[in-house]
Amino acid sequence: MNLYVIDDHPLMREAVVMLLRRLRPGASVVELERIGGVSAAVRQHGAPDLICLDLKLPDTTGTSGIHELKKLFPETPLAVLSASPAADAEEGCIEAGADIYIEKSAGAQEIGNALRALLNADGGFEELSPTDNKLSKRQKQLIVMLDRGLSNREIADELGISEHTVKVHLWRLFRRLGVKSRTQTIHYARTHGMLTS
Repeated sequence: MNLYVIDDHPLMREAVVMLLRRLRPGASVVELERIGGVSAAVRQHGAPDLICLDLKLPDTTGTSGIHELKKLFPETPLAVLSASPAADAEEGCIEAGADIYIEKSAGAQEIGNALRALLNADGGFEELSPTDNKLSKRQKQLIVMLDRGLSNREIADELGISEHTVKVHLWRLFRRLGVKSRTQTIHYARTHGMLTS
């Protein structure tokens, strides 16, 4: 398993690398300072199974790094780690193709939990046919909450979990249903009889 950490701040990069080594002992962790080194790293180490990307790098502008990496590795989970508050940048990053947005101020445990959930969301979803209703109890709960129009913060409060955990649950639900947004999830749920109203 190849885990890529792309961050131009050495201290932050080392912290994420240490987290990943704890989460996946034995995995190959590839450290890069900028997007420009990705092609050479792939030739040397192989394609990434997870990418942790700092949003602001010397060779990126806005969400250009996300677009570039998603073009190269459309199926690889991509976590954006940023110093910018989620309110400022999260929506744009998710629209650009990031799977989760994590504020660097979240702390090691929160970041670790979010990355663990991404690492554990392996290809098992793809085996389900689109009409297969095998959703977990939590995923069914989420669909109802999305239908009620609750925000991630409200869902987190109601379920007694962190906002990052909510984001990971939503990401897994989207993958399971083959959708990309809350709106598509609700539409899918309604057309497949998952919502009774």
